[in-house]
Amino acid sequence: MTTSPSVEQDQKLELEQLRVKLNMETAQLPWRELERHFASGHIVAVADGLDVVSVAVMVASDDVQSIALLLKDGQIGKVTDGQAQSWSDADASLWAVVVKPWILVQEKKPAQITTVGSQ
Repeated sequence: MTTSPSVEQDQKLELEQLRVKLNMETAQLPWRELERHFASGHIVAVADGLDVVSVAVMVASDDVQSIALLLKDGQIGKVTDGQAQSWSDADASLWAVVVKPWILVQEKKPAQITTVGSQ
């Protein structure tokens, strides 16, 4: 069964509106404010190379195939005890967005600055 162009346009518009909404709800939060949610198992780590808002859209729109692939590739997953301890020790701030019941978090590492030495 194929969908009509107007249905596809409506779906694309809905996804774009969802993306805008989730983007506006994304914020940097200190790990200490997220720790209690970690204890309940509701925090999902998103790999640094991914767009956390795009992943949130996948979760919110129930894109099971894409989510399964990201899980399989280790690009997303529940926060480990080691990650939690590291973030706690560093008093880290993480990008976070809520897609109930999950909170997706992403640690943005500082960009490496390459300097060119003079000879």
